[in-house]
Amino acid sequence: MALPGCFYFSFVVNALVVVALATSNVPHLTTNYYDDSCPNALITIKTVVQAAVQKEFRMGASLLRLHFLDCFHNGCDGSILLDSTSFIDSEKNAKAIQYARGFDIVDEIKEAVNEACGQSVVSCADILAVAARDSVVALGGPTWEVELGRRDSTTASPAASDANIASPFSNLSQLITNFKSHGLDEMDLVVLSGAHTIGYARCATFRDHVYNDSNIDPDFAQSELESICPIIGGDFNLAALDPTPANFDTSYFSNLVQNKGLLHSDQQLFSGASTDALVQQYSSDAVAFFEDFALSMIKMGSIQPLTGDQGEVRVNCTKVN
Repeated sequence: MALPGCFYFSFVVNALVVVALATSNVPHLTTNYYDDSCPNALITIKTVVQAAVQKEFRMGASLLRLHFLDCFHNGCDGSILLDSTSFIDSEKNAKAIQYARGFDIVDEIKEAVNEACGQSVVSCADILAVAARDSVVALGGPTWEVELGRRDSTTASPAASDANIASPFSNLSQLITNFKSHGLDEMDLVVLSGAHTIGYARCATFRDHVYNDSNIDPDFAQSELESICPIIGGDFNLAALDPTPANFDTSYFSNLVQNKGLLHSDQQLFSGASTDALVQQYSSDAVAFFEDFALSMIKMGSIQPLTGDQGEVRVNCTKVN
């Protein structure tokens, strides 16, 4: 499923990533963090991810989304993976997260990595970051060197998750404010939203856009979406976020330019405001999209990590040690 020229994209992206890493200010995160403690860690993660995506391509989008959801609540600390206990209210119960997928694959990765390392060395937060990168690559997208060394949270908060993760019903101002609160700018907002070039969304998340918004192509709404998403019922029916949901490409942005964004929040990025120019650029410039996506993923992955003696490295991603 690799895109034509993906090796060229990867070369360009890696050249920029070297520059980004050289100026990184995140303490204790480094691309070679496991070189001595577990040199087989990254290839082990990649092997499990590739098998999972090959079995079901939707899993690529699901694993990428888990990393995003984790980072946007209190930093990239693996808290999203914790199950409920007598003293932990799992973030899996949060409205913004309750339909997230891929937890079983993360558990599979953790088990395989623990075996490869001979002990629990690789944090669950780092597994999410690497699995997100490997998922993008498996679907034909760019690669980048993931900064590593995050440790895992021992707490969780579903309420904080709902407060920090933007909804598919957000307007542009809300999206910009949400991203800025996490240290991300408008370019990061647009390019990371490009992750919607893979995967699907549930009817309940785009029904209002189909029937109530004016900035949606009427033929797209009536001919393609109304049969999938009726006014009443069908909340869990799925529609592709762009025409090529199994390929990481620029179709998402091309759709927005044509007023064919699936989600209200997607189409807000091309609505006559400040982000229009970036959407227009990425719709016709895959190299720019791939380069900027890789850099923004590194930036997002550096949101408030636990490092040093903070947190722990969980033996099992679903529970504290």
